[in-house]
Amino acid sequence: MRRARWLASIGAGGLALLALLSLGGCAELGYLRQSAAGHLRLMAAAKPVDEVLAQPGVSADLRQRLLLSQRMRSFAVSELKLPDNSSYRRYADLGRPAVVWNVVAAPELSLQLKTWCFPVMGCVGYRGYFDQAQAQAFAAELQRQDASLEVQVYPVPAYSTLGWSNWVGGDPLLNTFIRYPEGELAGLIFHELAHQVAYVADDTPFNEAFATAVERRGAAAWLSGQASPAAREAYAKRQLRREQFRALTGRYRQQLAALYAGPLSAAEQRAAKAALLQDMRQDYERLKADAWGGDKAYDAWFAQLNNASLAILSAYTDLSPAFEALLDHEQGDWQRFYVQVQRLAALPKSQRLQELLNNKSPGAH
Repeated sequence: MRRARWLASIGAGGLALLALLSLGGCAELGYLRQSAAGHLRLMAAAKPVDEVLAQPGVSADLRQRLLLSQRMRSFAVSELKLPDNSSYRRYADLGRPAVVWNVVAAPELSLQLKTWCFPVMGCVGYRGYFDQAQAQAFAAELQRQDASLEVQVYPVPAYSTLGWSNWVGGDPLLNTFIRYPEGELAGLIFHELAHQVAYVADDTPFNEAFATAVERRGAAAWLSGQASPAAREAYAKRQLRREQFRALTGRYRQQLAALYAGPLSAAEQRAAKAALLQDMRQDYERLKADAWGGDKAYDAWFAQLNNASLAILSAYTDLSPAFEALLDHEQGDWQRFYVQVQRLAALPKSQRLQELLNNKSPGAH
């Protein structure tokens, strides 16, 4: 899939190291071991950017991208007030197109993701595997256990260890995203660093929407002052298409949610669901043909369209406008914005969501 940036994961490997210490003989031990082992292999493969740049065989393209990434990393600290630590100052080529493959699942007539709970991380709506075959095997096992589940396996270019790995070198730059277009590369680095600012166990929508807001506003700030007009134009074009994709899928998510909560029988819901999904595909084909010039960027996503793919998408997009409104309320002051996000993160979940959606001022009652 060409565009999987909004489908990242938090701590799929690094936090497993901590979780292993508290699980003992738990049935999840095998999963956590693969997560920990995969993360350790990733960390061992990473080398400081300066060392990579000094290697005689490094390509001119990779050299340029690494130098660009380090300027973005400095910008993240100086302008966006993101953490100044060892993350994204090393590089690893994993020899594969994704760092992990996530498995997500949702019931046949629901947009509620199946969750798995772990120490430290809390409950999350995905399971990440460093081996694609293991991810696919787990997805098949889920459907064997419950044929009504709708499952998706998708590639992830990067994940965050929430700062836990900074003492051993931090989250590295990877071949899986280093050649992203300039705006997307900046956004990814900013997104993953934002997870080190605020993280709430058991609230993936809050965590991802916050990081996505930092990604979007941070990338815009980078492009406006640091990039060429061509890079800004290319990013604006891709961003417009992302917004149109989100609007299209969001509209149908709302209709499906209303359908699943309604009074129809299961058989009637299945029939109505099939019609809605067909309408969504047709609307996408029209959008692609009429406005995008045939761009197939989202074809792979639509090829796997189901409740699971729709549910995980909503976790990254639904609350982002509320976080951007909060940044605007703080007059673009990133440090004050982070203070307010951390304040919200400390609240009970229902209160946190209410304040965020109401766009309350700090401390308002």
